[in-house]
Amino acid sequence: MMDQTCIQFLQWSLPQLRMRWKGFRKVRGQVCKRIDRRLHALGLADASAYRSFLEHNRDEWDALDALCRVTISRFYRDREVFRLLEQEVLVSLCEAARAQGATELRCWSIGCASGEEPYTLAMLWDLGTGRLFPSMKISILATDADPNMIERAKEGCYASGSLLEMPPHWKTNAFVRDRGRFCVRPEEREKVIFLEQDVRVTEPRGLFHLILCRNLAFTYFVEELQKEILARVHDKLHERGALVVGTHEALPSGTAAFLPWLGCPGVFRKS
Repeated sequence: MMDQTCIQFLQWSLPQLRMRWKGFRKVRGQVCKRIDRRLHALGLADASAYRSFLEHNRDEWDALDALCRVTISRFYRDREVFRLLEQEVLVSLCEAARAQGATELRCWSIGCASGEEPYTLAMLWDLGTGRLFPSMKISILATDADPNMIERAKEGCYASGSLLEMPPHWKTNAFVRDRGRFCVRPEEREKVIFLEQDVRVTEPRGLFHLILCRNLAFTYFVEELQKEILARVHDKLHERGALVVGTHEALPSGTAAFLPWLGCPGVFRKS
Protein backbone atom coordinates (compact mmCIF):
# COMPACT_ATOMS: atom_id res chain seq x y z
CA MET A 1 0.00 0.00 0.00
CA MET A 2 1.42 3.38 -1.00
CA ASP A 3 2.06 5.84 1.81
CA GLN A 4 -0.48 8.42 0.68
CA THR A 5 -3.12 5.73 0.17
CA CYS A 6 -2.51 4.42 3.68
CA ILE A 7 -2.68 7.94 5.14
CA GLN A 8 -6.06 8.49 3.53
CA PHE A 9 -7.27 5.14 4.81
CA LEU A 10 -6.11 5.90 8.36
CA GLN A 11 -7.68 9.35 8.31
CA TRP A 12 -10.98 7.68 7.42
CA SER A 13 -10.80 4.68 9.76
CA LEU A 14 -9.08 5.92 12.92
CA PRO A 15 -11.90 8.24 14.12
CA GLN A 16 -14.29 5.31 13.92
CA LEU A 17 -11.98 3.49 16.36
CA ARG A 18 -11.93 6.60 18.60
CA MET A 19 -8.33 7.22 17.61
CA ARG A 20 -6.77 10.30 16.06
CA TRP A 21 -4.59 10.57 12.98
CA LYS A 22 -2.27 13.10 14.62
CA GLY A 23 -0.85 10.46 16.95
CA PHE A 24 -0.07 8.07 14.10
CA ARG A 25 1.90 10.34 11.79
CA LYS A 26 5.35 9.25 12.97
CA VAL A 27 4.48 5.57 13.44
CA ARG A 28 2.27 5.03 10.41
CA GLY A 29 4.92 2.89 8.71
CA GLN A 30 4.52 0.18 11.36
CA VAL A 31 0.73 0.27 11.11
CA CYS A 32 0.61 0.45 7.30
CA LYS A 33 2.80 -2.65 6.98
CA ARG A 34 0.42 -4.57 9.22
CA ILE A 35 -2.61 -3.40 7.23
CA ASP A 36 -0.88 -4.40 4.00
CA ARG A 37 -0.31 -7.91 5.35
CA ARG A 38 -3.97 -8.03 6.37
CA LEU A 39 -5.06 -7.13 2.84
CA HIS A 40 -3.02 -10.01 1.45
CA ALA A 41 -4.42 -12.42 4.06
CA LEU A 42 -7.98 -11.44 3.10
CA GLY A 43 -7.23 -11.54 -0.61
CA LEU A 44 -8.15 -7.88 -1.09
CA ALA A 45 -6.63 -5.81 -3.87
CA ASP A 46 -6.24 -2.43 -2.18
CA ALA A 47 -7.31 -0.03 0.58
CA SER A 48 -10.55 0.73 -1.22
CA ALA A 49 -11.48 -2.93 -1.18
CA TYR A 50 -10.58 -3.15 2.52
CA ARG A 51 -12.75 -0.13 3.27
CA SER A 52 -15.68 -1.82 1.58
CA PHE A 53 -14.93 -5.02 3.48
CA LEU A 54 -15.01 -3.11 6.78
CA GLU A 55 -18.31 -1.48 5.90
CA HIS A 56 -19.91 -4.90 5.38
CA ASN A 57 -18.12 -6.87 8.12
CA ARG A 58 -18.35 -5.20 11.52
CA ASP A 59 -16.22 -7.85 13.21
CA GLU A 60 -13.27 -6.78 11.07
CA TRP A 61 -13.08 -3.51 13.00
CA ASP A 62 -11.74 -5.48 15.97
CA ALA A 63 -8.98 -6.86 13.75
CA LEU A 64 -8.14 -3.38 12.50
CA ASP A 65 -8.09 -2.06 16.06
CA ALA A 66 -5.46 -4.68 16.92
CA LEU A 67 -3.39 -3.68 13.88
CA CYS A 68 -3.32 -0.08 15.15
CA ARG A 69 -1.71 -0.89 18.51
CA VAL A 70 1.74 0.68 18.50
CA THR A 71 4.29 -1.39 20.41
CA ILE A 72 7.40 0.75 20.84
CA SER A 73 8.96 -0.16 24.19
CA ARG A 74 12.36 -0.29 25.89
CA PHE A 75 13.81 -0.21 29.38
CA TYR A 76 14.28 3.14 31.11
CA ARG A 77 12.55 4.94 28.23
CA ASP A 78 12.83 8.69 28.86
CA ARG A 79 15.58 8.40 31.46
CA GLU A 80 14.88 11.81 32.99
CA VAL A 81 11.38 10.69 33.91
CA PHE A 82 12.67 7.63 35.75
CA ARG A 83 15.39 9.67 37.44
CA LEU A 84 12.73 12.02 38.80
CA LEU A 85 10.55 9.11 39.82
CA GLU A 86 13.42 7.59 41.79
CA GLN A 87 14.68 10.75 43.45
CA GLU A 88 11.49 12.70 44.09
CA VAL A 89 8.11 11.25 43.15
CA LEU A 90 8.46 7.77 44.66
CA VAL A 91 10.06 9.21 47.78
CA SER A 92 7.15 11.62 48.29
CA LEU A 93 4.55 8.93 47.62
CA CYS A 94 6.24 6.52 50.04
CA GLU A 95 6.44 9.11 52.79
CA ALA A 96 2.76 9.93 52.39
CA ALA A 97 1.72 6.27 52.25
CA ARG A 98 3.83 5.39 55.28
CA ALA A 99 2.33 8.30 57.24
CA GLN A 100 -1.10 6.78 56.58
CA GLY A 101 0.04 3.42 57.87
CA ALA A 102 0.49 1.70 54.51
CA THR A 103 3.25 -0.88 54.00
CA GLU A 104 2.85 -1.31 50.25
CA LEU A 105 3.10 1.13 47.34
CA ARG A 106 0.64 0.09 44.63
CA CYS A 107 1.44 1.03 41.01
CA TRP A 108 -0.37 0.53 37.70
CA SER A 109 1.37 0.52 34.30
CA ILE A 110 -1.22 1.06 31.54
CA GLY A 111 -0.37 -0.17 28.04
CA CYS A 112 2.68 -2.06 29.27
CA ALA A 113 3.41 -3.68 25.87
CA SER A 114 6.18 -6.29 26.33
CA GLY A 115 6.86 -5.32 29.93
CA GLU A 116 9.86 -3.01 29.85
CA GLU A 117 8.13 -0.16 31.72
CA PRO A 118 6.83 -2.10 34.75
CA TYR A 119 10.06 -4.07 35.04
CA THR A 120 11.99 -0.79 34.94
CA LEU A 121 9.88 0.46 37.84
CA ALA A 122 10.58 -2.74 39.80
CA MET A 123 14.32 -2.35 39.23
CA LEU A 124 14.18 1.32 40.13
CA TRP A 125 12.67 0.31 43.45
CA ASP A 126 15.12 -2.49 44.24
CA LEU A 127 18.23 -0.63 43.12
CA GLY A 128 17.19 2.83 44.27
CA THR A 129 14.19 4.22 46.15
CA GLY A 130 13.23 0.99 47.90
CA ARG A 131 16.48 0.99 49.88
CA LEU A 132 15.30 4.18 51.60
CA PHE A 133 12.09 2.50 52.78
CA PRO A 134 12.98 -1.00 54.02
CA SER A 135 9.60 -1.39 55.72
CA MET A 136 7.73 -0.73 52.46
CA LYS A 137 7.24 -3.01 49.49
CA ILE A 138 6.06 -2.28 45.97
CA SER A 139 3.47 -4.08 43.85
CA ILE A 140 3.03 -3.31 40.15
CA LEU A 141 0.04 -4.23 38.03
CA ALA A 142 0.80 -4.05 34.31
CA THR A 143 -2.04 -4.17 31.77
CA ASP A 144 -2.27 -4.27 27.99
CA ALA A 145 -5.00 -5.05 25.47
CA ASP A 146 -2.74 -7.27 23.34
CA PRO A 147 -2.54 -10.88 24.61
CA ASN A 148 0.65 -11.52 22.61
CA MET A 149 2.37 -8.60 24.34
CA ILE A 150 1.26 -9.88 27.74
CA GLU A 151 2.77 -13.30 27.03
CA ARG A 152 6.07 -11.74 25.94
CA ALA A 153 6.08 -9.61 29.08
CA LYS A 154 5.51 -12.60 31.33
CA GLU A 155 8.47 -14.36 29.69
CA GLY A 156 10.63 -11.38 30.64
CA CYS A 157 13.53 -12.00 28.24
CA TYR A 158 14.87 -9.31 25.90
CA ALA A 159 17.48 -8.57 23.24
CA SER A 160 20.37 -6.34 24.25
CA GLY A 161 18.96 -3.44 22.21
CA SER A 162 16.11 -3.04 24.71
CA LEU A 163 18.59 -2.33 27.52
CA LEU A 164 20.66 0.44 25.94
CA GLU A 165 19.20 3.36 27.91
CA MET A 166 19.32 1.90 31.40
CA PRO A 167 22.11 2.46 33.95
CA PRO A 168 24.98 0.05 33.08
CA HIS A 169 25.05 -1.72 36.46
CA TRP A 170 21.42 -2.79 36.04
CA LYS A 171 22.45 -5.41 33.46
CA THR A 172 24.46 -7.19 36.13
CA ASN A 173 22.14 -6.68 39.07
CA ALA A 174 18.73 -7.20 37.50
CA PHE A 175 19.21 -9.67 34.62
CA VAL A 176 20.60 -13.12 33.87
CA ARG A 177 21.89 -14.18 30.47
CA ASP A 178 20.05 -16.91 28.62
CA ARG A 179 20.99 -17.92 25.06
CA GLY A 180 22.02 -14.41 24.09
CA ARG A 181 19.07 -12.71 25.73
CA PHE A 182 18.77 -10.77 28.97
CA CYS A 183 16.10 -12.20 31.29
CA VAL A 184 14.69 -10.31 34.27
CA ARG A 185 15.70 -11.82 37.58
CA PRO A 186 12.99 -13.51 39.69
CA GLU A 187 13.30 -10.84 42.41
CA GLU A 188 12.05 -8.23 39.94
CA ARG A 189 9.54 -10.45 38.15
CA GLU A 190 7.69 -11.28 41.37
CA LYS A 191 6.89 -7.59 41.89
CA VAL A 192 4.92 -7.38 38.63
CA ILE A 193 1.58 -8.95 37.77
CA PHE A 194 0.55 -8.86 34.10
CA LEU A 195 -3.09 -8.72 33.07
CA GLU A 196 -4.75 -8.59 29.64
CA GLN A 197 -7.01 -5.57 29.91
CA ASP A 198 -8.12 -2.72 27.65
CA VAL A 199 -8.19 0.61 29.50
CA ARG A 200 -10.85 1.84 27.06
CA VAL A 201 -13.24 -0.77 28.40
CA THR A 202 -12.38 -1.55 32.01
CA GLU A 203 -9.92 -0.98 34.82
CA PRO A 204 -8.49 -3.06 37.68
CA ARG A 205 -9.80 -3.20 41.22
CA GLY A 206 -8.47 -1.13 44.08
CA LEU A 207 -6.59 2.14 44.37
CA PHE A 208 -3.06 2.99 43.32
CA HIS A 209 -0.45 5.45 44.55
CA LEU A 210 1.20 5.75 41.12
CA ILE A 211 -0.26 5.27 37.64
CA LEU A 212 1.81 5.37 34.46
CA CYS A 213 -0.15 6.00 31.25
CA ARG A 214 2.61 6.97 28.84
CA ASN A 215 2.53 7.20 25.06
CA LEU A 216 -0.90 5.64 24.70
CA ALA A 217 -4.16 7.36 25.61
CA PHE A 218 -2.94 10.95 25.27
CA THR A 219 -1.21 10.27 21.97
CA TYR A 220 -3.47 7.91 20.02
CA PHE A 221 -7.00 8.40 21.36
CA VAL A 222 -9.48 11.14 20.48
CA GLU A 223 -9.94 13.83 23.13
CA GLU A 224 -13.35 12.60 24.27
CA LEU A 225 -11.91 9.16 25.00
CA GLN A 226 -8.89 10.74 26.68
CA LYS A 227 -11.22 12.52 29.09
CA GLU A 228 -13.10 9.30 29.83
CA ILE A 229 -9.88 7.46 30.62
CA LEU A 230 -8.54 10.35 32.68
CA ALA A 231 -11.70 10.27 34.80
CA ARG A 232 -11.21 6.56 35.43
CA VAL A 233 -7.56 7.10 36.31
CA HIS A 234 -8.56 9.84 38.74
CA ASP A 235 -10.96 7.46 40.48
CA LYS A 236 -8.21 4.81 40.71
CA LEU A 237 -5.67 7.06 42.44
CA HIS A 238 -5.22 7.52 46.16
CA GLU A 239 -5.56 11.08 47.35
CA ARG A 240 -2.46 13.01 46.26
CA GLY A 241 -1.42 10.09 44.10
CA ALA A 242 0.66 10.64 40.95
CA LEU A 243 -0.05 10.17 37.25
CA VAL A 244 2.80 9.94 34.74
CA VAL A 245 2.21 10.59 31.02
CA GLY A 246 4.62 10.75 28.09
CA THR A 247 7.08 13.62 27.97
CA HIS A 248 5.53 14.89 24.73
CA GLU A 249 1.95 14.38 25.86
CA ALA A 250 -0.50 16.81 27.45
CA LEU A 251 -3.69 16.18 29.38
CA PRO A 252 -6.91 17.07 27.51
CA SER A 253 -8.17 20.63 27.73
CA GLY A 254 -10.36 21.63 30.65
CA THR A 255 -8.70 19.16 33.04
CA ALA A 256 -8.82 20.45 36.63
CA ALA A 257 -8.55 17.16 38.53
CA PHE A 258 -4.74 17.03 38.20
CA LEU A 259 -2.01 19.55 38.97
CA PRO A 260 1.53 19.49 37.54
CA TRP A 261 4.12 17.98 39.85
CA LEU A 262 6.49 20.94 39.91
CA GLY A 263 9.91 20.23 38.45
CA CYS A 264 8.82 16.90 36.96
CA PRO A 265 7.66 17.16 33.32
CA GLY A 266 4.92 14.68 32.48
CA VAL A 267 4.07 14.03 36.15
CA PHE A 268 0.78 15.18 37.68
CA ARG A 269 -0.61 15.06 41.20
CA LYS A 270 -4.25 14.25 41.91
CA SER A 271 -5.79 17.50 43.12
